[in-house]
Amino acid sequence: MGFRLSAAILAGKAAARLSRARGYRGTSLPGLVARKICPAALKDLSAQVRRDIIVVSGTNGKTTTTNMIAGVLEDAGYKVIVNREGSNMISGVTASFVANSAVSAHVDCDYAVLEVDEASMPAVLEETTPKVVLLTNFFRDQLDRYWELDKIIGVINDSIQKLKQSTTLVLNADDPLVAQLRGKTGLPAMFYGLSGHKLARKTNTQTREAKFCPCCGFALVYEFFNYGQLGTYYCPNCVFQRPELQVEALGTVSKSNVNCCRIRYKKGEASLVIQALGLYNLYNALAAFTVGLHLGINVRTILSSLKKYQPVFGRMERFTYKRKPVYLNLVKNPTGFNEALAALCDAEGKKDVFIAVNDNYADSRDISWLWDVDFELLGREHQAFETFICSGRRAEEMALRLKYANVPVERIAVNNNMRLAIEQVLSGPAQACYLFPTYTALWPAHKILEFLAVKGNADDQRMPSVS
Repeated sequence: MGFRLSAAILAGKAAARLSRARGYRGTSLPGLVARKICPAALKDLSAQVRRDIIVVSGTNGKTTTTNMIAGVLEDAGYKVIVNREGSNMISGVTASFVANSAVSAHVDCDYAVLEVDEASMPAVLEETTPKVVLLTNFFRDQLDRYWELDKIIGVINDSIQKLKQSTTLVLNADDPLVAQLRGKTGLPAMFYGLSGHKLARKTNTQTREAKFCPCCGFALVYEFFNYGQLGTYYCPNCVFQRPELQVEALGTVSKSNVNCCRIRYKKGEASLVIQALGLYNLYNALAAFTVGLHLGINVRTILSSLKKYQPVFGRMERFTYKRKPVYLNLVKNPTGFNEALAALCDAEGKKDVFIAVNDNYADSRDISWLWDVDFELLGREHQAFETFICSGRRAEEMALRLKYANVPVERIAVNNNMRLAIEQVLSGPAQACYLFPTYTALWPAHKILEFLAVKGNADDQRMPSVS
């Protein structure tokens, strides 16, 4: 097995070099090659992690949260393996270990922080022994790949139940679909959530996934909503309710280009500052804070690390084009897109917008989910926008959706050539550009931006990272 594993690592590393030489990211292929040669590669390599393995899953926020946790651990002085770019199926998880292993199959790391695709949870948990499993939220996402929510939650629940009692769940208390898993799995859990902020709403017109109690089926009652089904809730028919929080955000404030709030936890309170707007990012930071707290990391180290966190590939990544700020953000489901649009409308100044919708397998063949996105917000706020450039395989359908959302048709354009479309939006008259591609449009859009613009910060509004 030692020779076979070494051969798998050598072949995986060679595949990575070849992939990158041909202009690809090479984040999954090395793992796929390694697993073909040695099917037990992930199991054997992950067993060498000296301290803990942390698995992060859920619909939105996985990549950002994973990288925040990794940053906290690195700033605390630990060696960390992480699938940083969000390659989160079992081949991508394996590839992260292959990249950080010697050809001798030796792994030198204290922690592994692994973003895991929801449907890949059973396979990854079968081959690793995580001490922490973090679940961010559950929303309808790519139904032709992930099935209905009830099924995917059931699959995750079944896989988690096989873990040992030494595993701790870190759960978003504000999502009843996530919070239910403590009772269903019987594993110890820590909960985080938002309370007492000015953006909370008494009613919710957005599409939400959890209207009924997961225990008895009775309609849930909400005291307030944050977005989607996230908020403070209880069941009037049984004991199910939002759990008691171990980490709680109080009085969130957005100002300039940062989000601020007070965090209350068992041993006191602290101020959290992150360089990104949007409730999504607060949830991501709260999740990372909770994991750091559970692992015994110094609170000052956690807060300092989160304060300096910068977005990664396609997660409201920042560029500059002729002194104009440009933001690139992946969109993949109604709830995530809604939050991105809400923050887009809150950003100051005139904006040009690029939306690229593909219908490849990784995007979802079915694009009907676009009709559940609140593009009507753009129609109501159309004075804040100069142009909307639609591109990708389903550019015409995206343009039609904007028209039905009452965006003035003279501001909508279709350009199926992605490079020309991005050049068009970058050269627009507005003070800032925002690019929203789906999965398979993200990588080509990123390559085009890297060629045309300069990677780096701009003194302008930041948007929520939603994946």
